[in-house]
Amino acid sequence: MAANPRGKAETLARRRRLLSSSCRLFFPEDPIKIVRGQGQYVYDEQGTEYIDCINNVAHVGHCHPLVVQAAHEQNQVLNTNSRYLHDNIVDYAQRLSETLPEKLCVFYFLNSGSEANDLALRLARQYTGHWDVVVLDHAYHGHLSSLIDISPYKFRNLDGQKEWVHVAPLPDTYRGPYREDHPSPAEAYASELKRVVSSAREQGRKIAAFFAESLPSVGGQVIPPAGFFPEVAEYIRRAGGVFVADEIQVGFGRVGKHFWAFQLQGKDFVPDIVTMGKSIGNGHPVACVATTQAVARAFEATGVEYFNTFGGNPVSCAVGLAVLDVLEKEQLQAHAAHVGSFLMELLGQQKAKHPIIGDIRLKDNYVLLSTDGPGRNVLKFKPPMCFSLDNAQQVVGKLDAILTDMEEKVRSCETLRPQP
Repeated sequence: MAANPRGKAETLARRRRLLSSSCRLFFPEDPIKIVRGQGQYVYDEQGTEYIDCINNVAHVGHCHPLVVQAAHEQNQVLNTNSRYLHDNIVDYAQRLSETLPEKLCVFYFLNSGSEANDLALRLARQYTGHWDVVVLDHAYHGHLSSLIDISPYKFRNLDGQKEWVHVAPLPDTYRGPYREDHPSPAEAYASELKRVVSSAREQGRKIAAFFAESLPSVGGQVIPPAGFFPEVAEYIRRAGGVFVADEIQVGFGRVGKHFWAFQLQGKDFVPDIVTMGKSIGNGHPVACVATTQAVARAFEATGVEYFNTFGGNPVSCAVGLAVLDVLEKEQLQAHAAHVGSFLMELLGQQKAKHPIIGDIRLKDNYVLLSTDGPGRNVLKFKPPMCFSLDNAQQVVGKLDAILTDMEEKVRSCETLRPQP
């Protein structure tokens, strides 16, 4: 760190001059200049502490000492590409395999979630010999051109929907057409997807894959009804396609009950391909694709090697192994279940107390929180896994104060409104 770091205004001015305006900041009206992170906290240049409820990338906590140490120690010895035989990549693949169903036993290592989903698309097309993709509405799967094409969240604002992309309704039991009071929402939403697949096939289209985040995030933190994925997988496989579970935002114990979010759909459900990123490296650029022997063999049959310059390098794999070690040693999956249940209880109390929804800016209360969903009206909690019970109470307390203040202002406006 520089002895005399620049002030926020100067850094912001340089950024505006040197970076594209499409590279946006959080809180653009008054950006925070973050200079340090530790655990679930980040600090600005003035030393002000913020609870980080945005950063699911720093999965086991910002600058976790064991992760930092693993990267540093391996960097001092060797960092090179995966064409050389090395223990780390093999050990890391073995450790990941122990968290997954036995069928998912072949691994490819990359640098980002976008790279992982792009490779998953290539694998699916090579294995099936088909081209088309089915996705859920409002989905986002990455920033590469191939993935923008299968991300309604993005393509609707760009070139529109390609003829080989087929969009099924988001299985939202809160605001969607089939809600919690429906006798079988999973079956109903799966039937909608079946109609999409049938329509595509009637037009002569051939389905290569169904892509879905195991818990759709950009779509509004949606929890698909139990049983939805197994039914969808049956329809997709019957059409000759494969099921791709995108775990980039939600994997590695974040859901608490299971290590992988797709496991919420039942112990017998196994995707054909699983993609990983973000939290896998705790901020270090690591990503992975896990798939079956059958899919991998079809890819190998082309005779074209798969090589990624930095994917699976010794440092990245050392970091990945350290993240798995911390998750186990600190029992962060169980911690997520405990704190998550407590947070849901607190938020349930707020739901009963406050009938309004508004534009909530917790940043001014030293809590960093984002919004998501088609209407940008869903508060998105995705803190590091070390987020505590005290943090939950603090965040919900500030949310309560903000909502109470907003309600009072609404009542004041109604009082001042001229009566007819």
